Amino acid sequence: MAKMKVAQVGKAGGPFELVERDVPRPAPGQVRIRVQACGICHSDSLTKEGQWPGIQYPRVPGHEIAGVIDEVGAGVTGWAKGQRVGVGWYGGHCGNCAPCRRGEFINCLYLSIPGISYDGGYEEFMVAPADALALMPEGISPEDAAPLLCAGITTFNALRHSGAGPGDLVAIQGVGGLGHLGIQFANRFGYKVAAVSRGAENAALAKRLGAHVYIDSKATNAVEELKKLGGARVILATAPSAQAMTALFDGLGTNGTMVVLGASMEAIQVTPIQLIMGRRSLQGWPSGTSIDSEDTLNFSVMAGVRPMIEKFPLERAGEAYERMMSGKAEYRVVLTVSNA
Repeated sequence: MAKMKVAQVGKAGGPFELVERDVPRPAPGQVRIRVQACGICHSDSLTKEGQWPGIQYPRVPGHEIAGVIDEVGAGVTGWAKGQRVGVGWYGGHCGNCAPCRRGEFINCLYLSIPGISYDGGYEEFMVAPADALALMPEGISPEDAAPLLCAGITTFNALRHSGAGPGDLVAIQGVGGLGHLGIQFANRFGYKVAAVSRGAENAALAKRLGAHVYIDSKATNAVEELKKLGGARVILATAPSAQAMTALFDGLGTNGTMVVLGASMEAIQVTPIQLIMGRRSLQGWPSGTSIDSEDTLNFSVMAGVRPMIEKFPLERAGEAYERMMSGKAEYRVVLTVSNA
């Protein structure tokens, strides 16, 4: 039996362990992927620290997976060995719950998530349900594609369903792992883009990524600056700070929506009168399904959207994880797999 290298977490809160395992065989309805790259997401801490109920250990994290189909299981149609594919947060749905019956697969009550429900991409080979696959187009490297399967799809999908139209003012709160992609997508969608962040040090980068206006919320009143611009049709809240979101809400214009992507356990403090006056709204947005990932990748190739990344080999998964969690990384950290 062929062997592979795996970076696993042996128990909740435990360290990463680099071990050898047998290369898995795909079950019916699954494919085996030869992993080329896997992004590290802050949500991987759910596995690493045991913050998601019911995880079975040892577990291999990773839900930003880019690679090549290596073997196709029985009953799989439409996919073939050698195709370039990706798998994101959406890792398959049950098909039977009420959201699934309405076609809301990302809201499946029993959603499968790579790296949580089954082993993810911190390994040389992995198996995944065929319905979790997104076709990865030519013209993008696996290392660049990987973060687009989580941070990318989340910002892309939220913006395209936000109700904003070409020329509308869209504010991107935060210029980090999500925000630096949100700025690029918002610019390519034809919005007037205002990037909002604390400190002048992000101004040059925000402009380079496609922001038309940079608002330093540390030096100015960001709400007043947005009001001077007519009020935002959409505020894409990417930095996981409920306090920052609360402070920015009144920067929405009439019929404006704050779309929340940055995950936080804190409460956003918005009064009923803030919602009623101007008919403003507050909305959360999850990532999307495999076809949404495919749309994200195709648009990114067409429009030249790319993540800013730092690369580490699989063997240094623990170091790479700590780098991402430190907040000092260049926006996204990606594991590269040598056997690819």
